Parts: sequence; C-alpha cells; structure tokens
Amino acid sequence: MSKAHKPRRGSVAHSPRKRANRPHPVVKNWPEGGSEPKIQGFAGYKAGMTHAFVVDYRPTSTTTGQEVQIPVTVVEVPPMKAAGIRLYERDVYGMRTMKEIWSDKIDKDLIRRFPVPSKSAKPEVKGLEKEEADEVRLITHTIPREVKGIPKKTPDIMEIRIGGGTMQEKIKYAKGLLGKEIPFSEFQVDGGMVDIISVTKGKGFQGLNKRFGVKLLTHKNSKHRRMIGTQGPWHPAWIMSTVPNSGQMGYHNRTEYNKRILKVGKDPSEINPKGGFLQYGNIENSYVLVHGSIPGPTKRLIRFRDPVRVKGHVDVKAPELTYVSTSSKQGR
Repeated sequence: MSKAHKPRRGSVAHSPRKRANRPHPVVKNWPEGGSEPKIQGFAGYKAGMTHAFVVDYRPTSTTTGQEVQIPVTVVEVPPMKAAGIRLYERDVYGMRTMKEIWSDKIDKDLIRRFPVPSKSAKPEVKGLEKEEADEVRLITHTIPREVKGIPKKTPDIMEIRIGGGTMQEKIKYAKGLLGKEIPFSEFQVDGGMVDIISVTKGKGFQGLNKRFGVKLLTHKNSKHRRMIGTQGPWHPAWIMSTVPNSGQMGYHNRTEYNKRILKVGKDPSEINPKGGFLQYGNIENSYVLVHGSIPGPTKRLIRFRDPVRVKGHVDVKAPELTYVSTSSKQGR
C-alpha cells in the first residue's frame, strides 16, 4: 500500500530566497507595444495606504455596479527625466548596446551616481533614425530632491523600454523626450492595468517556523521545538532544497501582476491624511492610487510596467471613485 500524498512545504516560485542586490527593483522583461510608440514603465515612491469607496468595476464580482470599500496604496510619482537614449541589437548572446546618446542638459545630482560622459564623447543625435536597432530604451532617472518624504538627493537611474510603432517612430519619440521631464500621464491613465515591481520588506535571518510556516514540534520532542522533524532521507546524501530551513526572509525582488490604476491625480491635498502618511509625511507632487497593496515598505522606490500577463481584452475605463479617506493614520 502506497503512502498518502503529502503536499510539500514552501513555494518553489519564490526560490531562491536570497537578498536583492540593491534597494531599487530590477525589470527583466518587457511586453510588446501597441501601434503607437510610448514609454512602458515609470517609477515612484510608496507613501502609504488608505481606503476608498468605488463603484465595483470587476465584471465577475458579486458586487458589480455597487459601491464598495477597497484598500488603496498611494504612490508619489514626481516627473522623471530622460538623460539619454540607448539602442540595442540582438545577437546570439542576447542584447548588445549599439549606441548611447546623452543629453546636454544633465542634472547636477546625477553626477553623484556616476561620472557623466563629457560633451566630446557624446555621439550626434542627427541621423539616429537610420540606425538598424532591435530595441530602443530611454536612460531615465528620478528627481528625489522634489520629494519631501525621501531623505536623499541622489537620483536612481534606470532604463525604460519604448514599445509600439516602427523602429523609426520609436527613435523619433525618444528624441522628443531627450533632456525633458516626463510626467506619469505619458505612461498610463486612469483605469489602466500595470505590473508593479518592488523589493519587499527585509526581515533578516529568520527561522524555518516563521519563514515557511512549519508548525512547532510537540512537547515530547527532545530539547527543541522550533526545528524541522527531519532534514531528509539518507539518499540523496545532501539536504534538498525542498526541506524548510532557516535563512534570509524578505528583501526580495518581487512582481505583482495586473494591478489597477484607480486614479492619477495632480492635487495632493485630495488624498493627504491629517498628520501626513506614517513615516513619510505629506505628498507634494503628482500621485497614483493603486487598487490593493503593493510590496515594499514606505519610502521604497516602486517601478511600474505595462502588464505582461493580460488575459483577453482589458477595458481601460476610469473607475468611479466616490470617496477617498483622509482621516489620520497616526493611531494605526
């Protein structure tokens, strides 16, 4: 008689559970674009959470068309600046940089991050449309000096892919943004779907009970309770990755798919709570309301991306927000 099947513990999808290399997230994949060229990503800073009343827009929900209360995350999204253009070509080893063009209008804070190429080393922008590239990306950076809740001035630099249209249209679109500030409205609108990439809260080195949810051993166990019953069989003669063990918990690069943008606002007084957001303060720039929670602690850099797992047609329609709570969060 065979033994009954016992589900394994832990999630293979989140393996290996190691620390992220840096506090700002990394986007490894980009979706295909539409018919018109546009930027496919953006970045902001997580301010906190509140609740709102909205007419339920989900077609399969039991409360469709009714006013419901939902949790929302507030992300401050000041403009980003396009510092350069990078063209890629694809070869047998992957993507390879063809040409890199930098703007003449470089922020002084960007020098804190790395030595900006001198003017003599910058290629000419003219004739860029004639390049036979496979991908176009903007070299952009945040402007943390404009964010009151972020105690730093050094910008975070990242690449944002340009999707949609022909290659000549993409390059022309990138040239139009070079050296300029890009608002969030250039990326997404109310009701749009996005993927959110962030680095989760770090919890340090934790035991297997907290890390994997393994139950405590009985009181009859010798000496220990917060340990695993067995590390595995004799053969294979090594500890398999499926065995719960202690290790790093949190501070992982994670992606949440298909999150709904409820509102893109410019007036922060509409959503600033009394006393400001906990550990953040008041928002002073444009903001985004996202349905539900997102990974990471307050003040962490959040990256948005066009969705890569969209199923069927997505109706981009602005949800009907009737109320957003501005009550004090200090007592929570």
